[in-house]
Amino acid sequence: MGAQAQGEGATNMTEAIGIVAAMLSLGTPLVIAGTGEAVLERTGVLNIGIEGMMLAGAFAGFFVCHATGNPWFGIGAAVGTGILLAMVSSILVLGYAVDQVVVGTGINLFSLGATGSLFVAQFGETGRLVSVQTVPKVGGVWALNPLMLIAVCLVLGAWFILKKTNWGLAARATGESPEATSAAGFSPIRIRTQAFLFAGATAGLAGSYLSLAQTNSFAENMTAGRGFVVIAAVTFGRWMPVGASFACLFIALAYGMQFFSKAKDLPVPYQLFDALPYMLALAVLWGVGGGSAAPAKLGIPYRRNQE
Repeated sequence: MGAQAQGEGATNMTEAIGIVAAMLSLGTPLVIAGTGEAVLERTGVLNIGIEGMMLAGAFAGFFVCHATGNPWFGIGAAVGTGILLAMVSSILVLGYAVDQVVVGTGINLFSLGATGSLFVAQFGETGRLVSVQTVPKVGGVWALNPLMLIAVCLVLGAWFILKKTNWGLAARATGESPEATSAAGFSPIRIRTQAFLFAGATAGLAGSYLSLAQTNSFAENMTAGRGFVVIAAVTFGRWMPVGASFACLFIALAYGMQFFSKAKDLPVPYQLFDALPYMLALAVLWGVGGGSAAPAKLGIPYRRNQE
């Protein structure tokens, strides 16, 4: 009887470790993208196009890794792709004061169409599985990889920069009053551009994690709304990298429950667990709602001639 209890206890422990490991693995791309999004939104810019940047990064990373056989080249290409799309977005949003939602939606639609078309053109009909070299993993059941360490460094680094440096002070002030930032001798446009490029880089890196460290392949629309989940997590995290990261991991726990429910064959429709992450994201937005203090100028255009 005691041996049976010990066996069940060991099984439960293994399952618990598996769920936590899945949460960390599935949450890492959300944490990476959320860090950049938190910094950008602190400056007053809402990047709806984060979904498209992640998707483009996932494809670029997969394609270059497939061509070279080196996942690190793929990661570099993904980061570069994210920065490129961020540059385009920043020119439209910051240079021409185009509506941020419209620009972001355009980036999402462009990335969805372009990646799907390029994938089919290069590898054949939709759904064909093409494997690539993955980022090396260590840690046995925990399946750790270097990108997880990078994610931790990004979060801590972004927190330090926002809280402890002059640039961070200016960035936070830009989200509240760009005019005051300009009067203090900083350029709100330059600060927002720098934050935009950082957010694009993290979005591309997050996308490469999906294709090179998680799935070992690419599928059309493989981000599946994760960019919007990140935006909800940033709101829940009070527009700070650390808070956003914990929110991302909380939502990632729901992704982990998907695999757990299917592995255990629970008597619950699996579609419920598939929808759970997005239900949690909506609950987060509803719960934070009116009690949150968003940057005063979030989503409001600022023209260069106002400096």
